[in-house]
Amino acid sequence: MTDLRNESATAEAEEPGDASSKSIGRRMDFMQINQPDLVDIRRLKPIIERELPRGLDKFYAQLRNSPEVRRFFSSDEHIARAKGAQIGHWSNISAGQFNSDYVDKVKTIGKVHARIGLEPQWYIGGYAIVLDHLVQEIVKASVATSGLFGHGRPRTEETARSLGALIKTVMLDMDLAISVYIDEAEAAKQEAQRKAIETERHRVCALFGEAMAKIAARDLSHTMTGDVPDAYRSVCQDFNDAIRQLASTISAIEAGTSHISAGGEEIRQAADDLAKRTERQAASLEETAASLEEITNAVTDSSKRADEAGQLVERMRREAENSGQVVRRAVAAMDAIKASSGAIGNIIGVIDNIAFQTNLLALNAGVEAARAGDAGKGFAVVAQEVRELAQRSGQAAREIKELINRSGEQVRDGVTLVDETGQALEIIVSEISELGDHVAAIMRATHEQSMSLNEINAAVNIMDQATQQNAAMVEQSTAATHSLAVEIDRILGMIREFDIGQSGGQSGRATTGREQNPGERRSAA
Repeated sequence: MTDLRNESATAEAEEPGDASSKSIGRRMDFMQINQPDLVDIRRLKPIIERELPRGLDKFYAQLRNSPEVRRFFSSDEHIARAKGAQIGHWSNISAGQFNSDYVDKVKTIGKVHARIGLEPQWYIGGYAIVLDHLVQEIVKASVATSGLFGHGRPRTEETARSLGALIKTVMLDMDLAISVYIDEAEAAKQEAQRKAIETERHRVCALFGEAMAKIAARDLSHTMTGDVPDAYRSVCQDFNDAIRQLASTISAIEAGTSHISAGGEEIRQAADDLAKRTERQAASLEETAASLEEITNAVTDSSKRADEAGQLVERMRREAENSGQVVRRAVAAMDAIKASSGAIGNIIGVIDNIAFQTNLLALNAGVEAARAGDAGKGFAVVAQEVRELAQRSGQAAREIKELINRSGEQVRDGVTLVDETGQALEIIVSEISELGDHVAAIMRATHEQSMSLNEINAAVNIMDQATQQNAAMVEQSTAATHSLAVEIDRILGMIREFDIGQSGGQSGRATTGREQNPGERRSAA
């Protein structure tokens, strides 16, 4: 087995891998083709060289009767060349030389079969015819009188081993050739598929390239109507549908953009009008805010003065209440004076009565002194003085009584006046209280008005600020509307550059509508 591996080492070194990616050495090991088998094959070489041409003649005779195989050979000379090549190849087999030359010849045979399309069934059939002929001749030779190898008598075991070696080598040769055929056929199939795919790719790329060029040129009327491979027909149909949809969409966008442009013109005019009205409103609101601020200041000042008036009324009310209390105290004092005057009058009455009694006593004393004569003159003088004193005391008591009576009447008059003054002061206090309530109501109302005006003023200021901001926003919106109109015109111009395969009537109508809408709007205004 070592010699066999050494003989196939050259083939393995020169052939990195066959069609089945297995080395010939591994194949021979698996088929159990060993050194004795190679020796037996070499011993069969004379019979093979003698009988192989006859076996090939049988094969080519069968080939001529089979149209499926006959078509691979153009003439008898072609068959003769093929027969010579096969004899040379069998020469290597019968010599047991499975080296790199043998492998190259097998690969060449497999590649030729793959190139011309000779299927393995005919190759195997040809081997069957040739092998059948060789086996029969080897068996006949083994039963001859001289034996298979000239030893004098037939040896069954030796013949069987030689036939087994022949069959295994033939199977090895078919395995290698068919593996190469399969690999080459697969490679040829893949190459054909690659070329077909490449051809289709070029065709499809050309079709799509033309279509893309039309789209780049803004021509949406172009469709892919050329010879399209079946695998790409649905894609081309989808592309055509997409182009038609795109053209329809572009047309709708053009119409919509025209309407938007007309609406944008109206919006621009309305924005200009709104800007002017907002500007006037802002100026009026600013004046209103200034006037309202003046009113607020006036109401605030009135509120302060109402507060001061309320405080003044409150002070007056307190003073009036204090005056009432003074009057009540004065009335009480007058009553006390009246009572004192009455007591004094009573005392004066007693004094008058004493004076009267004293006068009577003095008169009696004078009478008694007169009766006494000279002895009673001094006593008479005293009695006269006492009588005069009593008379003067009585006169003084009467005068004092008159004064007290007049003082009582005056006190009564004063009490009456003081009572009337107290009642007047109570009325004044009541009216001052009522006035204070009115002033307080006025103060509350003034405060509420002041607060309301402050809130209104704040609201108006906020409205003023909001109006100013709205005016600024309206100016910005107006500028944006002008810019939008310019952009819409630019977009509309870009859209009209597309050729969608329709007449320009729609675009013209859209443009006309855009030109008429502002005029209609102004006429309606």
